[in-house]
Amino acid sequence: MNNRKPVTLHRLREMHAAGEKIAMLTCYDAAFARVLDDAGVDSLLVGDSLGMVLQGRPSTLAVSIDEMVYHTGCVARGNRTAWVIADMPFGSYQESAEVAMRHAALLMQQGAHMVKLEGGGWTAPIVRFLVDRGVPVCAHLGFTPQSVHALGGYRVQGRDEAGARVMRCCAEELAAAGAELLVLEMVPAALARDLTNALSIPVIGIGAGVGCSGQVLVLHDMLGLTGGEPLRFVRNFLDGSASIELAVRKYVTEVKGGRFPDDALHGF
Repeated sequence: MNNRKPVTLHRLREMHAAGEKIAMLTCYDAAFARVLDDAGVDSLLVGDSLGMVLQGRPSTLAVSIDEMVYHTGCVARGNRTAWVIADMPFGSYQESAEVAMRHAALLMQQGAHMVKLEGGGWTAPIVRFLVDRGVPVCAHLGFTPQSVHALGGYRVQGRDEAGARVMRCCAEELAAAGAELLVLEMVPAALARDLTNALSIPVIGIGAGVGCSGQVLVLHDMLGLTGGEPLRFVRNFLDGSASIELAVRKYVTEVKGGRFPDDALHGF
């Protein structure tokens, strides 16, 4: 059993200041929440990726706020010490800051410690609105799954200088608006490293190289349970492990030791 003290926002800031990598995984139910928490995962992300890995949908777009509220409650009841982040699904924050606040409150009431929303530019005022009302926010830039059609599919973002410049500007705006964490997904490693060094908040990478403040993977991906050809930045940690908990412990160890991801191996 994990005997650590609860991971708080203050603790995450301490880890970042000390250069300790943050290990995050997605989680959708109480049973896995207990396993991941006991294995030392710092943060559990109740991701709208559940639409794909649990519901079998082609994207995250159909996931509802009611479904996110349900799964957030499940994870919160199984968790003891990890920091719980809940995704705000498509349509739950795009209309207005007031609508975003109403939906964020539902997630917080179920046990989320923080909410995550995707995109930059137009989202900065929403982030500020939520933060001013006591809701910690994690931002998300790069490949943003809720914009998969607008982005033309699953593509690395920020490859050219114009795209990188926009991402830097958005990241700075989100941090200035009060975002306490930033997820960078499918971003060139050099850009992700630059942003991590430039920002005062932790940057969590997924397909963004080892230079970030921490890493996140979809739980089912790191256990090799999603089938098909895995994304190049994914590693099956269950392969060679005697149990799921040992696979998760291996993931935590590799992240904190700066050995996952391997930029050379994954072509970042």
